[in-house]
Amino acid sequence: METPGSQSSLHRANLERVVRAVRLAGSLTQAEIARTTGLSAATVSNIVRELKDGGTVEVTPTSAGGRRARSVSLSGDAGIVIGVDFGHTHLRVAIGNLAHQVLAEEAEPLDVDASAAQGFDRAEELVERLVAATGVDRTKVAGVGLGVPGPIDVESGTLGSTSILPGWTGTKPAEEMSRRLGVPVHVDNDANLGALGELVWGSGRGVKDLAYIKVASGVGAGLVIDGKIYRGPGGTAGEIGHITLDESGPVCRCGNRGCLETFTAACYVLPLLESSHGTGLTMESVVRLARDGDPGCRRVIADVGRHIGSGVANLCNLLNPSRVVLGGDLAEAGELVLGPIRESVGRYAIPSAARQLSVLPGALGGRAEVLGALALALSEMGDSTLLDGSLSVAAPAFT
Repeated sequence: METPGSQSSLHRANLERVVRAVRLAGSLTQAEIARTTGLSAATVSNIVRELKDGGTVEVTPTSAGGRRARSVSLSGDAGIVIGVDFGHTHLRVAIGNLAHQVLAEEAEPLDVDASAAQGFDRAEELVERLVAATGVDRTKVAGVGLGVPGPIDVESGTLGSTSILPGWTGTKPAEEMSRRLGVPVHVDNDANLGALGELVWGSGRGVKDLAYIKVASGVGAGLVIDGKIYRGPGGTAGEIGHITLDESGPVCRCGNRGCLETFTAACYVLPLLESSHGTGLTMESVVRLARDGDPGCRRVIADVGRHIGSGVANLCNLLNPSRVVLGGDLAEAGELVLGPIRESVGRYAIPSAARQLSVLPGALGGRAEVLGALALALSEMGDSTLLDGSLSVAAPAFT
């Protein structure tokens, strides 16, 4: 038994610090591990050697700053994590290993609004199929990250909004999927997972404070503060779509008038073009037409950008993020929407906050949320199972 404060318990703590740093980053050089953990270079070198000998990490030659270095990542066969993303019109599942490598990924159309039970059934089937396709031992599954397009109560894990997913109200997605798959499941809303995905793999790399803005059926923001997702005590932080822009504006689904969402979400924006372009438009097709030079679509996209910029300016004044990443189909409009966003930020944000802010399109496109789900599963798993070699005991096979 290790005594708290003893040499053996200190060594164990240092092992877990190194494993955690590598697990969250995917791969780090030994110098980066030392900076991240605060451990000395000699201590890191000894720990990495021990972890390598035990099969927990892999070490490969690389370069850093023009000098030879060694990149450390978790062993590719140490375990896998699963990401599940429920969108309003799709289901996407990805399988990744602990070295941040995506082993398999697949998406299929799904009317998520219709039935929670149908959504869970389809997700279970797709997870089973992809895990079988990778050939990975099911006992190696360390956990699942699950994304849903609605607010999750932090304490109960219950999906609470009747207006976003009426067929899902009162369900506990993480509890249900964990029962079906027999492994730990961690749930968050799609905007938060988009932020995590871009932070780990995309346009948010290298910063600790950012906002990920997703415009689709609704408008949400995933907020990263000091490198961590900020959810608020009730899990509703980031509801930027319900900032009031016009007290006399259209009635929003939340019951208020003139919310940002009523000027930017697809269900409000697309009808503006029906008289000139007919029905059947999607935000994706509007963006495509705008990029091809259609004047009506370009005007609508620019107006949406200016309205989003007003909301981003409020975020700048309150939180002073260093980066805003725009996700969803709208990001494909590039400068047609990013330029107006920056224009509004420059007009309405505190000058010092506006100067420090960069506004970028997401690098991951529609994959941001499912990769964020992988990142969530990676961040929530414990390090002791990796060190003890007991992952197969801690994570039973699917039922």
